[in-house]
Amino acid sequence: MNLYIGADLGTSALKLLLVNSEGEILRSVTNEYPVYYPEPTYSEQDPRDWWQDLRHGIRELCDGYNKEDIKGIGIGGQMHGLVMLDEYDEVIRHVILWNDGRTDKETDYLNNNVGVKTLIENTANIAFAGFTAPKILWVKQNEPNNFSKISKIMLPKDYLNYLLTGVHATDFSDAAGTLLLDVKNKCWSKKMLSICGITEAMMPRLFESYQKIGTLKPKIAETLGLSPDTVVAAGGGDNASAALGTGTVGEGKCNISLGTSGTVFIPTKNFPEGAGGAMHCFCHADGGYHLMGCMLSAASCNKWFCDEILGTKDYAAEQTGITDDKLGKNDVYFLPYLMGERSPINDTDARGTFIGLRMDSSRADMVEAVLEGVAFAIRDNLELAKKQGITANYSTLCGGGAKSPLWQKIIANVLAIDIVLPKAEEGPAMGGAMLSMVASGEYKDIKSLSLDFFEERGRVTPDSELVALYNEKYEKWSKIYPSVKELFGKIK
Repeated sequence: MNLYIGADLGTSALKLLLVNSEGEILRSVTNEYPVYYPEPTYSEQDPRDWWQDLRHGIRELCDGYNKEDIKGIGIGGQMHGLVMLDEYDEVIRHVILWNDGRTDKETDYLNNNVGVKTLIENTANIAFAGFTAPKILWVKQNEPNNFSKISKIMLPKDYLNYLLTGVHATDFSDAAGTLLLDVKNKCWSKKMLSICGITEAMMPRLFESYQKIGTLKPKIAETLGLSPDTVVAAGGGDNASAALGTGTVGEGKCNISLGTSGTVFIPTKNFPEGAGGAMHCFCHADGGYHLMGCMLSAASCNKWFCDEILGTKDYAAEQTGITDDKLGKNDVYFLPYLMGERSPINDTDARGTFIGLRMDSSRADMVEAVLEGVAFAIRDNLELAKKQGITANYSTLCGGGAKSPLWQKIIANVLAIDIVLPKAEEGPAMGGAMLSMVASGEYKDIKSLSLDFFEERGRVTPDSELVALYNEKYEKWSKIYPSVKELFGKIK
């Protein structure tokens, strides 16, 4: 049976899976690498650490298997990071990561001087501090010597693919997060490249995520113990790749991730005209498009409240007092903006806020308010998608927060849709493996493969009475942020 390697190039570790053509995971290897914080709000990594861990990890992953059986490699990875190479293919400086916060001035310049209208017309998105284009402008302004050395610009996973194949490539799902791609027409935006002072020759060739970009260079194949005929797929951004593993392809689907941060991922076959702005409008790894809301604090809100405020890590115990009869009736509200917020308010000054506390407010009321506040913030994003005519019939739910039955129920009733729980949750690494199966010719269609591989382990259905209660609560909650917005900038 043919075998495939899927990789997840995460912020803290590289996860590798060895998967057979039926989707069975044969082996998993994870290697961690450091994140550097040279200044407050800065976040960087050395791309050479990724390459070292990929080489060592693949050799460990494939030890004992016939190299001729391993047909493809696909990588899903962290988005937005700026990797720069000089004319000798050497890394110019540490990569500036997706969660780096140094580009406030550049982001403001793009949104206010270049203008939101121009950005959306050329890229379908507005500027966020984490995107790649503001990072390029920052390097141009603050490190002109490094900027002058740039021969190639790429995204994190693309650096690894380049070393594997010698092909300077990226995929549309990852490229869409640079603010340099004309998302609708799937080409580099000449306007945005000019604004950033770079040329199209510096940018990677564009591919669909499931397309073959090349095969392993002979010397690299020998180093890895693989065949030089091993196909390398273009791969995808982390969320788009992970969505393949949850069957979130085509129309009418949604995937919600409740990790440290949170995402709301809504695919659509056609480009959503009029989208962009509060939600990201990106290309999907299935060849279509998707809207995505990114919340900087999701399950981390509950972790913060329990760990730091209540002094406990027994999250389940804190939820036992929140019985069904209390749902939808809590008069304590919480804004989950502990690190500011991206989607949908794009406000770096926003902060977490409790409101409605009284003398009889209990510990359980506050825990419930945190869970509900995150659910309401998720609904904010879905409401925006509805305005674009994009709806979800149900949503899969994954991430650490998805383990809570109470949170599952709250989200199902706040959103008024079924919540589907995946049987397995392997994230971008499984998506990468699936993309390599299509790139190598094992399967012809990534959409059907995604749906065939997905298995459901449970489903939570909303209750009409509770939905009505949460509709009323959401309307009240929605008025809190606009009422206190001006205060956040004054108390930071």
